[in-house]
Amino acid sequence: MRRRQFLASPIALIATDVLAADKEYPRVVAGRAIRFPRDAGAHPAFRSEWWYITGWVQDASGNSFGVQVTFFRNRPRVAESNPSAFAPRQLLFAHAAIADARHGKLRHDQRAARAGFGLADAAEDTTAVWIDDWSLKLVGDSYVATIVARDFQFGLRFAGVHTVLLQGQEGFSRKGQSIDNASYYYSQPQLAVSGSVAVGGKSANVSGTAWLDHEWSSAAMAPEASGWDWIGINLDDGGALMAFRMRDHSGAALWAGGTFRGPDGTSRSFEPGEIRFSPQRRWRSPRTGVEYPVAMRVSLGDEEYALEPLMDDQELDSRASTGTVYWEGAVRALRGGSEIGRGYLELTGYWKPLKL
Repeated sequence: MRRRQFLASPIALIATDVLAADKEYPRVVAGRAIRFPRDAGAHPAFRSEWWYITGWVQDASGNSFGVQVTFFRNRPRVAESNPSAFAPRQLLFAHAAIADARHGKLRHDQRAARAGFGLADAAEDTTAVWIDDWSLKLVGDSYVATIVARDFQFGLRFAGVHTVLLQGQEGFSRKGQSIDNASYYYSQPQLAVSGSVAVGGKSANVSGTAWLDHEWSSAAMAPEASGWDWIGINLDDGGALMAFRMRDHSGAALWAGGTFRGPDGTSRSFEPGEIRFSPQRRWRSPRTGVEYPVAMRVSLGDEEYALEPLMDDQELDSRASTGTVYWEGAVRALRGGSEIGRGYLELTGYWKPLKL
């Protein structure tokens, strides 16, 4: 019963415009160095933040499937001067999912809470964010995720956190024409996954490769933006590829960004005009009626990658927490018809324009 008092209307609280004398959100500015371990933790003054892990794993029988764990933090700027411990100064959300082609659709669950009372919080000095029995913590050189969902469980370790990839200009990632539409953003590709996944009471040891994104901002989306397409791909040769495009309300590209890191550790960032997302095949959800471009061709400079989903139905309905519906899917990256990597494709703003 204790959980219910912290889940009261988090989405309504975000939408409330009660600023009173509360402090403004800080701006994201170029030239601020990202430092560890401090910046692995939460940045509560900023409006929004997330820690996002996606990966491909394999069990002992050779079955491959995708896993996703995401924790969100939001500062709604509501009643911050209220001394009550129940004041919603920080809101926390979490999504978890399994993409298994044998099941045919995404298994997913979600949590929402206001921070406090030891039941939900996000530490500032390191990665340690939790809601009840869901948690993501940095322990030594590994992230440890514990998820107890309705019909599945995770106990996963993601090792290799030294592989930090700063996105944009040394971690300053533009999201639009205005310099104010930006985030602080770093990734950690090629994380080695180990642990167990349980579905239907049956547990299996798994191993594989994952990707972590940590991003925080106060105004990442321009008013004319409706959503984004994003990819994070771990390449088989040890390299890594991230690319995104912000879309306007007509579906056209509004802004784009991307980074490629080779197996030797050298990296290159791309200008917006060098990045193209070209939908190749669309899938319509039988539940929401939303149509998503689940197969993509992504070009970065002279290189081109074809993305094919592990399965089409990887729609995540998060209206009970973050208030939106989006597609979050495990994909294979192909070049010349041959698989060269695996990762995730995220498609937001196709249900309704995203509010962030």
